[in-house]
Amino acid sequence: MPADFDEKTDRYEEMFADALAAAEVAVPKSTPLGEAAGEVREMALSYLEDGRHFRENDDPVNALAAFSYGYGWLDAGVRLGLFEIPDDSDLFTMA
Repeated sequence: MPADFDEKTDRYEEMFADALAAAEVAVPKSTPLGEAAGEVREMALSYLEDGRHFRENDDPVNALAAFSYGYGWLDAGVRLGLFEIPDDSDLFTMA
């Protein structure tokens, strides 16, 4: 049985927001990698805000897409070593 779309969108928003809060920049901020980490975090935060905007405007399809894309940006930053995550986290593919 497929997941309820609203429930899935709620779950992705919550997981993404939790992941964004858990990820800490792991590289010196004054370096090119630090700048890259800042850009990845900014892009992820923008997707979170966009997703919330879409939900408020009754556009759940684009909301879920925004949460998914933003989560992907953040997860890529973790895989690249730009962010540290808690060892016990199940919010990322590398945890």
